[in-house]
Amino acid sequence: MYEISHERFEQLASEALSTLPEDLSSQIENLVIVVEDVAPGRPLYGLYEGVPLTKRGPTSYSAVMPDRITLYQTTICGACGSEAEVATQIRKTVLHEVAHHFGVSDERLSELGWA
Repeated sequence: MYEISHERFEQLASEALSTLPEDLSSQIENLVIVVEDVAPGRPLYGLYEGVPLTKRGPTSYSAVMPDRITLYQTTICGACGSEAEVATQIRKTVLHEVAHHFGVSDERLSELGWA
């Protein structure tokens, strides 16, 4: 397990998000990323909660709270032995959860090697 401050973890998450290609990042809408300790009841690195862009419509999506990607710091750090490994796992998790924001399923992410 590699221990890292909450602030540094958030910084690495922000850096991971900034690595997205501009043509994708410019399409992200109404999304926040938060960091929590662990997922309740199950070991997850991250979780997307919201309405994917592919399911939104002008009449069915208005006045809603932002979609949310939660990164689980203790779970991620527990699987890593260095800051570089933490950064790599954060990036992989951010990409995986942002893919859900774009409507990509877990099955498709598995096919692509991102599950």
